[in-house]
Amino acid sequence: MLKVGLTGGIGSGKTAVSNLFHDLGIHIIDTDLIAHELVNNDRSVLKKIVAAFGTGIIDQHGKVERKKLAQLIFNNKENKQLLENILHPEIRDEVNRQLLNFSSYTSPPQYIIIVIPLLLETDFRGFVDRILVVISDEKLRIERVTQRDNRSVDEIQSIIACQVSDEKRLSAADDIIENNKDISALKSSVQQLHDEYMRLSRECR
Repeated sequence: MLKVGLTGGIGSGKTAVSNLFHDLGIHIIDTDLIAHELVNNDRSVLKKIVAAFGTGIIDQHGKVERKKLAQLIFNNKENKQLLENILHPEIRDEVNRQLLNFSSYTSPPQYIIIVIPLLLETDFRGFVDRILVVISDEKLRIERVTQRDNRSVDEIQSIIACQVSDEKRLSAADDIIENNKDISALKSSVQQLHDEYMRLSRECR
């Protein structure tokens, strides 16, 4: 089973790409979704986060206010590391659990996509056989995020500046998708890689 790590900067189009692979019948493991589930629904994780950052990040429903938490870790390396120390072991365990589950199928998937936004910044590389990087022009990325997240341009530019550069992503990439055109062009790029991954998975067997 070929494991492809999908990564890219904020607003590059990782979700759009992973959705297109899903439409082709490919299983997706999304570490962002796993993190959201842990923060919102795992009481032991919630207790650790409150112990680390205080009750001020909890809303009236007993859930973590993600924007408040994001403000605490943004540009604060110690807080960022503290949160990663809480979440990353749990995320790794869940990724491993899902991989074992797929491997146990009578006919395991030929390949899977693991969406890991922080793939190059963390120790998640050991999960993947190939790295797929999605890149896009900064202007387009800013437009997408302002429409999606209601963030200011300055805030988005600050996030981009804090992330790994596209140059570093490209130097680590086995495969690249440029997401600067319309959805039909993106579908074509995904289809080409799908065909290639199917070919590679057959060679690995």
